[in-house]
Amino acid sequence: MAIGAFAQRSGLTSSALRFYADSGLLPPADVDPATGYRSYGVHQLERAVTLRRLREIAMPLAGVAAVLGAGAEEAARLLDEHVARIEGEAAVARQRAAAIKSALGGDAPGSLIAVLKGPVLAEAVEQVLTATATPTPTATATATATGPTHDPASAVLAGLHIEASDEAVALTATDRYRLSTRTLVPVRTGERTWAGTVDGADLRNAVADVRRSALVRVEAVPHGIWLRMSGREDRHCRVLPKEYPDHRSLLASLGEATTRATVAKGALLRALEEHPGDRPVLRLTDRGLRVQAPDDELSGIRLPAAVTGEGLRIRFEMTTLYAAVSTAIGPDVMLDLRGPLQPVTIRSADRGDLTTLTMPVTFDH
Repeated sequence: MAIGAFAQRSGLTSSALRFYADSGLLPPADVDPATGYRSYGVHQLERAVTLRRLREIAMPLAGVAAVLGAGAEEAARLLDEHVARIEGEAAVARQRAAAIKSALGGDAPGSLIAVLKGPVLAEAVEQVLTATATPTPTATATATATGPTHDPASAVLAGLHIEASDEAVALTATDRYRLSTRTLVPVRTGERTWAGTVDGADLRNAVADVRRSALVRVEAVPHGIWLRMSGREDRHCRVLPKEYPDHRSLLASLGEATTRATVAKGALLRALEEHPGDRPVLRLTDRGLRVQAPDDELSGIRLPAAVTGEGLRIRFEMTTLYAAVSTAIGPDVMLDLRGPLQPVTIRSADRGDLTTLTMPVTFDH
């Protein structure tokens, strides 16, 4: 077909087709030796459309050539690498832009939030950030007693909420079906109370430097916070503008535990790893704790545990429960349960500065 017709069907302009022909990516099927007129075959349409789509996602010519010449599996890998590179570059650009916005107001230092021990702050950030939601263009999870449903995405759920008072600094994260919070005692308190939700990706990128710093001075500035570290480059983290969920009302509304169990953290994690399904059931009686399948009330993996209160069967999503237990501090975890449809509190049996709430799912979920 003529170059104009081929251009119309492929979505490429005639000038683009000439460029890709000269670069060797899409040579014409035939070139008239007298007029130089180029024509293309129908069999070339698929390659032309793929080429156009690759260029639409800003893939360089060398990458386009590699994808077009690769098999399906290798092409998929190359595409994943390209997208990851773009996302990384965009994240760096966003962070640098936020630092520039902060600097536009002058070089004056921000107001002090707190001075914290670097290794302690890094550990706390890593533990609490496990409860953040993964940002997506369309949806995030919402907790109900029947399990995660979906509502419009809220970028604030990918952040870590920081509340600083004259006594402590509280770090909180939630994806709406799991919530983790940890309280830190600062080396030095701030000049005033402060609360804000800090971008989770920025904090993750700063954790390595924070861990290697004896002390970290946390300062609030417009649009973000600065992590000031002696002997290391200061790190700027963006503050997310949207309002954070009212987690304090949730915590205040929790009833008293009707069942309490203390169990070895390692043993519980191993039992969950060996569980064949993705929604394990915990059966708690005065004889201990069993990890069972939903339709199996007699067998399962029995664990020594100190259980007080009412007997209970409760079911969880594996990904929710395992993550909550694995981030607990210390060799033993304490489970405070309020019935089969209420949030479960998971914390260290001997240290209460890290607490996680986890939503169960119903048995007919």
